[in-house]
Amino acid sequence: MVVVKKPAVKKSGKAPLKGVGKGGAAGGKKKKPSQKYTVDCTHPVEDGIMDPANFEKFLLEKIKVNGKTGQLGNNVSVERQKSKIVVTSEIPFSKRYLKYLTKKYLKKNNLRDWLRVVANSKDAYELRYFQINNEEEDEDEDKD
Repeated sequence: MVVVKKPAVKKSGKAPLKGVGKGGAAGGKKKKPSQKYTVDCTHPVEDGIMDPANFEKFLLEKIKVNGKTGQLGNNVSVERQKSKIVVTSEIPFSKRYLKYLTKKYLKKNNLRDWLRVVANSKDAYELRYFQINNEEEDEDEDKD
């Protein structure tokens, strides 16, 4: 049996470094775009069961920045636009964390049994009512 060796393919002399992207160390600092998340509270606000000003105050008190609550500084801002809450962050901020805080607020105000937090776009949440079909169940029980 004859073994034929394939010629080695030469790669460039530089090995890629971990953690260094294009223009990493040599390039100038790139400013990260700010993250903007919204929580749409229109349904519960229209029905009068929730106050958006109270929710905004809750978020201002509870959002943690560098492990400290209530010290948002210039990094994170919370604004109210009618019945929508807008959270803008210059530092990494998780959309999931905003959902967690929203659920915590709903639980605190005993609204968690009626409302749920649903993502309606990539950077927005919406408070919706649970779809409860008691009428259909009642009709089924009457027929038996």
